[in-house]
Amino acid sequence: MTDIKADIDVLRGIDPNAPLLEVNDLHVEFRTRDGIARAVNGANFNLAPGETLAILGESGCGKSVTAQAIMGILDSPPGYITQGEVKYRGVDLLKLPEKQRRSVRANHIAMIFQDALSALNPVFTVGFQLSELFRVHRGMSRADAKKRSIELLDQVKIPAARTRVSDYPHQFSGGMRQRVMIAMALALDPDVLIADEPTTALDVTVQAQIMGLLAELQQQRNMGLILITHDMGVVADVADRISVMYAGKVVEEAGVYDIYSRPAHPYAKALLESIPRLDMKGQQLNVIRGLPPALTAVPKGCAFNPRCAFAQDVCRQDPPPPQYIVAPGRTARCHFWRDVVGDE
Repeated sequence: MTDIKADIDVLRGIDPNAPLLEVNDLHVEFRTRDGIARAVNGANFNLAPGETLAILGESGCGKSVTAQAIMGILDSPPGYITQGEVKYRGVDLLKLPEKQRRSVRANHIAMIFQDALSALNPVFTVGFQLSELFRVHRGMSRADAKKRSIELLDQVKIPAARTRVSDYPHQFSGGMRQRVMIAMALALDPDVLIADEPTTALDVTVQAQIMGLLAELQQQRNMGLILITHDMGVVADVADRISVMYAGKVVEEAGVYDIYSRPAHPYAKALLESIPRLDMKGQQLNVIRGLPPALTAVPKGCAFNPRCAFAQDVCRQDPPPPQYIVAPGRTARCHFWRDVVGDE
């Protein structure tokens, strides 16, 4: 049985002139014994074909949960989407029946998970796992599906792809497993690729290879890419725009050059100042004092105020508006963004 009919049903509602992907006022909460953890609290962003959007922030800020909500793979319970829209070409994915949602997940939006060894099934060869996508979603024969799988492994630069298609995940190195995950994500030619910490636990050389491979494949296919990471060094080389998240909210969104040259939110500024630099040899590294708040007990006012060097009384009482327009195409959720940016 295939998802071909479900995909045709989805395609009937698609507006080719609509944005590739829109996330509007997305709220996700986890209902736990300790209370309600609001993991995503009003996220807004969009993605165009060929564009790379980086979602940046510390662990626990809501990056991966946002990706899971877009993909429709939240564990529920305890996770629930309580508000918002996730639109692909004008179609709100949150309103689709599960069969059609699964079709979109397979054919139009794909995801690379941060732990490739856990994401791959250890009891099946990588060739079987790749071939299954083509058999289920494209109705291919076993022979044709295997041939296409070998082509994909070759495309992601796995040496001796024809031989390695019969290997199991544990027989690949960490970098090679991540290449297999990329091949699986790209198998059905998605328009949107979400990469969740794709270089975690890889050494610096392999990180560069993986990011270079993603950029090359994105250019070839004109995909929209959402890169989820906490590594600002990775972001600098590949992103077009950056959404900085803190305590479930997007606190700043801007072009990559604007963020790195003149951040407008204290959290983005603090992240940049904590990066080691060659001109700081022998000096103490800047750190962001304190810890991110528990999502069951987010501080009143601005969530960042206990750690913020710019915080004043208003920050401890009143949450900043959803977004201040810093410049065209650039927003920041901060009462004092002008002080953060400084004088021209």
